[in-house]
Amino acid sequence: MVSKQLSVRLDDGLLQELEDECRRSGQSRSALTKRFLEEGLRMERHPGIVFRPGPAGRRPALADGPDIWELGRIFRDWQGSPEDRVPYLVDDLLLTPLQVEVATRYYEEYREEVDAWLDRMDEEADNAYAEWKRRQAPPKA
Repeated sequence: MVSKQLSVRLDDGLLQELEDECRRSGQSRSALTKRFLEEGLRMERHPGIVFRPGPAGRRPALADGPDIWELGRIFRDWQGSPEDRVPYLVDDLLLTPLQVEVATRYYEEYREEVDAWLDRMDEEADNAYAEWKRRQAPPKA
């Protein structure tokens, strides 16, 4: 992918807010602006999706529901038809049909990214469990 430069004029107040956020986040102006643009464009294409910060990084989520990776695990591992998962998610996770539709559309467009996140989460969990088991073993004499 080739990067291209974009020049944007911002009023003083908005530029100050950006600078303040750069200091808080420790990100460069360019990196933070790129993140805001990318997330903003995704939220525009997928109304109902927001981005949340967390210890493992920013991740997409339903505005009033779970993270997409949590639903992505269900989508990825689902054995039945896609139509059958809507009532399951509505009944068992107390989501609305619209929330399931929003999450499904986002997952389908960014499946590789969400699945890679799931793989990282699984690997981290496996490593943490292995470390816990190692610490539980009796000391060798």
